[in-house]
Amino acid sequence: MGVVLPVLLALFAALSNALATVLQRRAALTVPQSAGFRFGLIRDLLRRPVWVAGILAVIAAGAGQAFALATGPLALVQPLFVLELPLALLIASLLGRRRLPRALWLAVAAVVGGLGLALVGASPEGNLTDVPLDRWIPALVGGAAAVAVLAVTGLRRPPGRARACCLGAATAVCYAFTAALMKSAVVRLGDGGGIVAFLTAWQTYAFVATGICALLLLEHAMQGGPLVASQPALTLGDATLGIALGVLLYEEHVRAGWWLLPQLLGLALIVAGILALSRPEVGAEAP
Repeated sequence: MGVVLPVLLALFAALSNALATVLQRRAALTVPQSAGFRFGLIRDLLRRPVWVAGILAVIAAGAGQAFALATGPLALVQPLFVLELPLALLIASLLGRRRLPRALWLAVAAVVGGLGLALVGASPEGNLTDVPLDRWIPALVGGAAAVAVLAVTGLRRPPGRARACCLGAATAVCYAFTAALMKSAVVRLGDGGGIVAFLTAWQTYAFVATGICALLLLEHAMQGGPLVASQPALTLGDATLGIALGVLLYEEHVRAGWWLLPQLLGLALIVAGILALSRPEVGAEAP
């Protein structure tokens, strides 16, 4: 159960996030579009029941992710969120009662198969729980700079694929850091410190802050362009940066040597599947 439990929890979180993405996308299209960053967007969305349902799905996903990170490596849990894109497109197609094209199923199979192959090849392990502050500071500064550049670049673009892609990538950075900070915070619940240690850890408030930033950026990304533009940048960016943070911050290990071959092949299948799912003719089947 050492690997099975975090995998199952991460899959539940990915499914919940995919449902949340579809519901929030539908709600975002019903409110006035803004040229720049607008905090009032959340106030408008709160009046939409479908958006509130999406937030409940986000909360369920957060709980599943927290338990997954508490029991497994970051480099194992975060890549599983690549499944959000195919799951989101499948859910959107089902809710829209649209026939799923064969190309979509083939792309989904490529993503799922590639993910399984890459994770088997990498076999992430290691579960360091106490990351020193001198590792956090440069990582957080670099992450904040990347989010700022991507967000400003996206908001300067007119509504469309480029805007949604940049904002989706900025959201991915926030998601990856939220997960990394969340892992450091939730392990304190099981290390004998309990709720007091959790509430007094700076990582707790940091992951709440990055999570709020991710939510705001996600809403603007979904409002700024099609789902098939924002979601690939979000899912691939989150998974890739999640692995990097797992290795750099938590000293997690992935297999090298000839094991790199299945990892690279799996990555190629994932990218091919994501690109296929991002094609306009496929994305048109999933609003």
